[in-house]
Amino acid sequence: MKARTFNAFLFLMASAHATGVDSVAESVFQLCASSKALLPPVSMLMILVAAIIYSAGQVMGAETRARANVWATAALTGALIGILIYALAPGILGVIYGNSIGCDTFIP
Repeated sequence: MKARTFNAFLFLMASAHATGVDSVAESVFQLCASSKALLPPVSMLMILVAAIIYSAGQVMGAETRARANVWATAALTGALIGILIYALAPGILGVIYGNSIGCDTFIP
């Protein structure tokens, strides 16, 4: 868990340096805005992939069917987590940065 947090911090710092962004707050805004644009289509795609995997697994043998159920469950879980992040990220960032950052507008 700590490694993921540290990697996310390094990503924010690298993106702030690589693009010439003036502040970490602007970098967080850009990350939030791009995530908000990307998460809904990816989550929908994951739901469709889960349905395809599940239905394909039903016509296979018992072992493949069991593996397909696990894979489909993992894809659905990933989609639900993506939707949860999409819904909660603006509120959490607003609490952390005092409503100066949302995913729609950035007030320096």
